[in-house]
Amino acid sequence: MAEDSVLSNLTESWVASLLLNLLCYSTVFIPGYFLIQYFKKSKYVDRAGSGTLTWVVTSCVYGQPHDHLPTTDIPSSKAPSAERTFTAKCVQLVACFLGLQVSYLTWGVLQEKIMTKEYHNSEGSIGHFKDSQFLVFINRILAFLLSAGYLLVSRQPRHTAPIYKYSYSSFSNIMSSWCQYEALKYVTFPTQVLAKASKIIPTMIMGKIVRSKKYEYYEYVTAVLISIGMTLFLLGSTEAKSTSGSTTTLSGVIILVGYMSFDAFTSNWQGELFSQHKMSSVQMMCGVNFFSCLLTSTSLMQQSSFGPSLAFMFTYPAFFWDALILSVCSATGQLFIYYTISVFGPVVFIIIMTIRQGLAILLSCLIYGHPVTVMGVIGILLVFTAIFLRVYCSQRLKQIQTRRAAAGGDSSKV
Repeated sequence: MAEDSVLSNLTESWVASLLLNLLCYSTVFIPGYFLIQYFKKSKYVDRAGSGTLTWVVTSCVYGQPHDHLPTTDIPSSKAPSAERTFTAKCVQLVACFLGLQVSYLTWGVLQEKIMTKEYHNSEGSIGHFKDSQFLVFINRILAFLLSAGYLLVSRQPRHTAPIYKYSYSSFSNIMSSWCQYEALKYVTFPTQVLAKASKIIPTMIMGKIVRSKKYEYYEYVTAVLISIGMTLFLLGSTEAKSTSGSTTTLSGVIILVGYMSFDAFTSNWQGELFSQHKMSSVQMMCGVNFFSCLLTSTSLMQQSSFGPSLAFMFTYPAFFWDALILSVCSATGQLFIYYTISVFGPVVFIIIMTIRQGLAILLSCLIYGHPVTVMGVIGILLVFTAIFLRVYCSQRLKQIQTRRAAAGGDSSKV
């Protein structure tokens, strides 16, 4: 009986769930790896014809050539006035701000509700949803359909990247999302949100590893301030201090570190793909979500998890609507992210999302009653102050470099 209890606890633990998911993903990655190696070593494209199969293999393994790239610029017959342009920009900025806030604040509230609260139905049954991977799947399938539909009706640059390269950031994106949902079983939502705000640190480390990127002194200073703020918040959390019913555990910390590491790799790898192949943001969104749907659906089918998750969805109608709205918010949030970055740049986007993180903590504390001490509040303020300081220093440095470049250009003309 004791052995059965230990085995049951092991299979229900997050470690066992993680290992099982990784094993299922390997059934896609391992055959895919050997297929890619076969096509490359056998020089299939050189001896194949020009049919559909050759085009598919070329797109997946080699990517399309860069020549004859179509332009995406549409000539304008009449230039808009400066006043109208400024007004339009203000309207766009407000729309992006509201779209991101509504999408991700709603998404955060539902995420916490789904993973931490019990569901009831009219028959008096009580259930608690536990399959984080199913939530990742329903989020990604809707995002893939939206991005694919947009690509079909819009003009896009010629796609040149080997499609298989999206699988790396797709895998890390799946794992970061899985960690995000799973962490809520062990830590509070405010702790998770503040950990997201602290992901600058693993992003810098991953940037060094993946892209050999160099950082300015202020980036290291703000990273240290964020670390101190996060530590103060964790020490000041009253829930972390309690021994009975503790929510901040070693497992939660490990999962959050995993989330930040995977998320850091995702952004750096996608940045590398953008710089090498110049694809559009929607093409990136479609490629990443395609592999995410492939991996999660394969894993769910192999673990026979689709049936229980769907049964839970229809047993508890409230969960059905929560999951549906969660997926819509996730998909529309991604579209707002890409649009905001393309129109206003990453700095404005970071400021908007930083504000969103602060509001998410406040909203979670108000709705779900998470207590935070004075030390925890100081930690939160220190983290967000460091983030805004980082954005300010980045902009000031760019302005100084631009002035120096302009001054150097003027002196060379003399």
